[in-house]
Amino acid sequence: MKIGFCTMNYSELPVEEVTKLAADHGYQCIEIPSFNDNGQIDPDELLKGSNAKNFNEMVKGYDMFVSAISNHADSLLVMGPYGPGTDSICPGTKEDKIKFGTESLIRSAQLANALEVPVVIAFSGIENFGHINDWPEPDGWLYEEEQFVTKYVPILDKYKEYGIKLAFEPHPNNIIYDTQSALRCLEIVDHHPAYAINLDPANILFSGVNLQTFIDELAGRIAIVHAKDCEIVEHNMMKGGYNMYLQDGWGRLDRSFRFRIPGWGSVDWKKLISELFHTGYDYAFNYEHEDVLMSRMDGVKKTIAFLEPLMIEAPYEGRSDKLFTK
Repeated sequence: MKIGFCTMNYSELPVEEVTKLAADHGYQCIEIPSFNDNGQIDPDELLKGSNAKNFNEMVKGYDMFVSAISNHADSLLVMGPYGPGTDSICPGTKEDKIKFGTESLIRSAQLANALEVPVVIAFSGIENFGHINDWPEPDGWLYEEEQFVTKYVPILDKYKEYGIKLAFEPHPNNIIYDTQSALRCLEIVDHHPAYAINLDPANILFSGVNLQTFIDELAGRIAIVHAKDCEIVEHNMMKGGYNMYLQDGWGRLDRSFRFRIPGWGSVDWKKLISELFHTGYDYAFNYEHEDVLMSRMDGVKKTIAFLEPLMIEAPYEGRSDKLFTK
C-alpha cells in the first residue's frame, strides 16, 4: 500500500514543484491531471517524442511514481449534463461536448499507456440526475442506461486496447453514484474488463452508503482510492439530511456533511483499509484536499502522519503451532 498525492491540490504550481513538495513530506506517488487547461499537464505535449519518458524520469528522481491520471472535468461531458453549467469545460452544442469529452478520455488512455500508469479516473456524468425518480418520466433512468452503453462501450474498448482501467468515481449527479448504480453499470456493459471504480470514501459516505458493503460488492473492480474524509455533522442531519440545500457554500456552518482530510471526519479508516486489503486491494491512497476548514499545508502534514501507520505492509503469514494445526 502506498500513500499518494493529487498534484491538483496545488493546481497553481508547476507539477515538478508539487512532486517535490509531496516527496519532501513522505508521499510515495502522485496523481496527475489530464483534462484540458488543468495548468500542470499538457497531454498532447507529453505524447510527443520522448516527453513521457522524460516526465517519468523526473518523477522517479524524487523517488516517486505516477499512480493514476485524473480526467474528472472533461469526462463529465460524455454523458452530460450539457447545459450552460458545463460551458466552462467546453462551450458549444450537446454534440460538441460529447465529442470533446470522448476525445479527451481516449487521449488520457494514450497518455496512461505512454507513462505506464494503470488507471485513469473519470466522472461518469448523467444528462438528468432527476431520472433517479421514476416520476414524471418512468423510463428516464432506462434512457440514461442506454446512453451509458452507447457512449462508454467504445471508450472502454479503447481502454482495453491500451491496457488501461477506466475508474469511475461514484458521485451524485452521475449515473454511477452508489453501490447499486456501480453494479448496474458494470452489468449493462457486460462486465467489460476495462470498467473499474475509483473509491472516494467521502463521496460514498455522504450518500448514506456503507463503505464496507461497497468495497465487498465491488471487489476486484476498485482500481484506485482517494484519501479523503467526510464529516457527518449529526446535529445538522435532522435539518436537511444527506442531500440538504447545498448551493451557497461548501463550508457553511449548518451543512449536514463537510469534506475533511483523513482522520478528521466520520470514515473509519482502519475498517476501510482492512476491508480493501481483505478484498485484494494493495495499491495507492491518493490524498485529495477538499477540506473546508484547514489549509492545504495542514492537510499535507496531517494526512501523511495519520495514514502512514495504517498502511498494511504484508498479509498475515498464518500460524502452524499446535493450537492452529488442523
